Amino acid sequence: MLSNGLKEVETILHSEAVLVAHKNLSDQKKDLLEQLVFRFEAVQKAQQSKYILLNCPNHAIEAITRILPGMKSPTVLPLAMPGWSSLHSVVNEDDFWEKIGQLKKLGAQGILVIPIEKMIV
Repeated sequence: MLSNGLKEVETILHSEAVLVAHKNLSDQKKDLLEQLVFRFEAVQKAQQSKYILLNCPNHAIEAITRILPGMKSPTVLPLAMPGWSSLHSVVNEDDFWEKIGQLKKLGAQGILVIPIEKMIV
């Protein structure tokens, strides 16, 4: 709506999508249902998280890793500038602003925050 210059004036109907399955599904249908639920969950997990990329001095990597542990561990890549690295991780949407302040205090720069479309953990 917003991208087309529209705004909500009045709510006509509140609705909710619900997935219902019979308890005696065939194995083939159970597999299909599990795949569908898996895909829904991957999208829901992604909506609660952001992918974060930042540049930081190498001496701050350990402290930053404690703040941004990622799903397993952050990715750390050396930059062309000696003494600096690029750190990539995932942060929970609810903790985002608090962690950004901490990262900046540790010397993080060039912080990019990217939405995640799907997240498989």
